[in-house]
Amino acid sequence: MRAYFEFAGRTRTLAVTFAATAVFLILVFPNLPVGGEMLDMKPGYSYDEAIESMEQYGPDGRTTYAWGSAVLDTLFPICYVTFFAGLIYRFRLTEGTWVLAFIPVVAGIGDLAENAQITAMLIQYPDVGATQVAWASAFTTFKGWIGPVYQLLGLGLLLLAMIRAAVRAIRSR
Repeated sequence: MRAYFEFAGRTRTLAVTFAATAVFLILVFPNLPVGGEMLDMKPGYSYDEAIESMEQYGPDGRTTYAWGSAVLDTLFPICYVTFFAGLIYRFRLTEGTWVLAFIPVVAGIGDLAENAQITAMLIQYPDVGATQVAWASAFTTFKGWIGPVYQLLGLGLLLLAMIRAAVRAIRSR
């Protein structure tokens, strides 16, 4: 895993994965014609809310969402996990804190589990069980909780590195 983190922390890798993450967030997901708010964009949901959303999507929306969840929302975690793991690894405060780069990896695994559950529900609709919805919602809630943790950590470490570089530049004058 350490070799992956080293790869993720390279400048070119950070730039590409940042750009890809932004494209997914700004252009791809908001423009998927699913016919309603995507389940994985909610903080969580009950069985009734999930069924209501899937009814609202309609057959075409469910098909589009299932395809997007299985394909696009598998590529997306690869991008954001690589970006944030690379950021955390590259700008870690001490050598021993490199393990913090695992936080976005854990988030990505949870996101992929969520995607698998949502895809299965969309394909199985209307034969969706309450337990399956509960699992999907739990993964969605987990993703919503852990996301700010690795995002603040990665961006905080980047900001700290920028401040340190600015201070060194001022002192070297």
